[in-house]
Amino acid sequence: MPDDLPVQTESKPPKSADHAAGHRERLRERFARAGVAGVQDYELLELILFRSKPRGDVKPLAKELIKRFGGFAEALAAPVERLLEIDGVGEATAQELKIVHAAGVKLTQERIMKRPIISSWNDLLSYCRAAMADDSIEQFRVLFLDRKNILIADEVQQRGTVDHTPVYPREVVKRALELGASAIILAHNHPSGDPTPSRADIEMTKQVVEAGRALGIRVHDHLVIGKTREASFKSLGLL
Repeated sequence: MPDDLPVQTESKPPKSADHAAGHRERLRERFARAGVAGVQDYELLELILFRSKPRGDVKPLAKELIKRFGGFAEALAAPVERLLEIDGVGEATAQELKIVHAAGVKLTQERIMKRPIISSWNDLLSYCRAAMADDSIEQFRVLFLDRKNILIADEVQQRGTVDHTPVYPREVVKRALELGASAIILAHNHPSGDPTPSRADIEMTKQVVEAGRALGIRVHDHLVIGKTREASFKSLGLL
């Protein structure tokens, strides 16, 4: 279905163009007056969909996206190929959702870049959740810190499958040296939702720690990001 066509349901007759336009205007006015607190999640998603679908009623599509993926954030983070499976979502709509998601991740990233990471720990966790929690593929990320523990770089080193990411400890340490980093924080997600470190996670972390120790690079922590919570190797006594 082309993106600029109205989304309809079989159980209800299509709303008139005037009614849909009036709904859009009222929703925009409510958002302008009260902000995010004045709209429900599906209504906020409607406001985003207005950009790629300039006509018609998009409320059914907004509700379907949230139902299919489990929430507002999950809908924005969904892979493009999964979004395109939904009737009413075309390339333009999928791209619009991914742009909004990328903007949200960027906002959280800006809160921690060039700042002492220890004093910005909650912001770091928020960023990792935004960037990784809803990813359906496991990714391994490294945050590089200078001698004052200021974050100087944030890079995804590897992307793997739904339950495994190949990590090469020597490459991690090599990249730290290239950036002039004195310490690193490791982070990866568990698409299963359970952030409990696996044996492979523990063994890999030990290898990175040993490789870094030989060159004076410290591993501050390894964060495992789940759907609703995260695990810290340091807090668990694994570092």
